[in-house]
Amino acid sequence: MWKKLLILAGVVSAAALVVKKAKSASDERALWHEATAAPDLR
Repeated sequence: MWKKLLILAGVVSAAALVVKKAKSASDERALWHEATAAPDLR
């Protein structure tokens, strides 16, 4: 019983870490795109 809960907690923690890393990478990409995009001179 405890072994299953421990494994489940590990899987949930790993999934949360992956989601956090993916969001961080996406935010970083968006920031670089904004910083390096040509200025809008309209």
